[in-house]
Amino acid sequence: MTIALGLVPVVLLLIGFPIFLVLLTGVSVALIWVMNVPLAALHQNLFGSINAYALLAIPYFIYAGELMGRGSVAQRLVDFMQGFTGSVRGGLGVTTVGTATLFGAISGVSAAAVATVGKVMYPAMQRAGYPSAFSAGLITAVGAIDIIIPPSIPMIVYGAAAEESVPRLYAAGIIPGLLIAGLLSCYVIWYAKRRNIGEVESLTWSRIWRGFCRGAWALGAPVIILGGIYGGIFSPTEAAAVACVYAIFVTMLVFRELTWRDICAAAGATAIFTAQILIIVSCAGLFSWVLTVNQVPAALVAWLQHSELPAWMFLLTVNILLLFVGCFLDPLSAILLLTPLLIPLVKALQISTVHFGVVMMVNLAIGLFHPPFGINIFVAQSVLGIRLETIYRGIVPFVLLYLVALALITYVPDLSLAGMRLFFD
Repeated sequence: MTIALGLVPVVLLLIGFPIFLVLLTGVSVALIWVMNVPLAALHQNLFGSINAYALLAIPYFIYAGELMGRGSVAQRLVDFMQGFTGSVRGGLGVTTVGTATLFGAISGVSAAAVATVGKVMYPAMQRAGYPSAFSAGLITAVGAIDIIIPPSIPMIVYGAAAEESVPRLYAAGIIPGLLIAGLLSCYVIWYAKRRNIGEVESLTWSRIWRGFCRGAWALGAPVIILGGIYGGIFSPTEAAAVACVYAIFVTMLVFRELTWRDICAAAGATAIFTAQILIIVSCAGLFSWVLTVNQVPAALVAWLQHSELPAWMFLLTVNILLLFVGCFLDPLSAILLLTPLLIPLVKALQISTVHFGVVMMVNLAIGLFHPPFGINIFVAQSVLGIRLETIYRGIVPFVLLYLVALALITYVPDLSLAGMRLFFD
């Protein structure tokens, strides 16, 4: 069993096989050569793993973000944020942070935020005198906030894997996400003042009002999504569906930027991306089933109880593990592989599964832009057209800032749980 579920997947992963084939091959070897189980169980569990109501929200959120990303939503959000930040030295960089955070509250997809915001903000930051490495590093790093704040798609997958409430996870991610955005903004302001970058504009009500009027329809999407969920009007899945209708209405009838051909093209891109996600979800669910049948989680809990490992040491160990794993696996794969193993240990130590979910999201967010294989790095390279070495050099300070935030979020649970209690207690 160790060879089938341990050695085979590791070897295939090092060779370069896609993660879903790595998992499927390991399970197939285990079922055929080790376990006395009919192969029909493989098909049943593959389909059973994606038979979860919470997962229906994934294609809807992706579609809403795809529609918004094809129009001028990003530029309108920039205009809105610039009305507030233009009076601060480094305001353009702070606008980048704010715009990416707002766009993340629409799509929940980190790579989409990097691509969409990067197209708008990178040329503007270059014209304002920001170094290429700094601009690229900021855009690459700030997109990672989108898997921490709602409507994060990895949080939906974690909620399904850990059997935890997605609305509670969303509420818990708000303060940590804003904390990271605040840290990045403070660093940008300090950096701009130190190097005397950018021009300071006067803060006027007319400027704020113009930015608000231009961005009001774009801001309506996160208001509908979050307001609907926490107002008890609809579930996250229903909120995602409503967001799609709103996105079509705004981009076609209000902004008049997309045609029916564009709407269909966005649907096709959504279908492909959703299929890529759900095939990983199904194979990871199958892998988790085999681990559970073979009592792996139970053995880990027994080991933990025997070793009497304190909660703080466990969280430190998990952070190191997730930071390492996040450098090589995408967040969804890491969540689906590790959650079934870690949740029993989390419960045994009486750690909140909501707080742990946020800790996991922050770790995997760092993996999105951490060298060498962070997906945001390659998205930024493709969109911005600059060398990898430049991006690697620019992201170093932002990795350190995220690590500071991770330490605070890990060992101050109220940063996560306060948001949840605000809406649910």
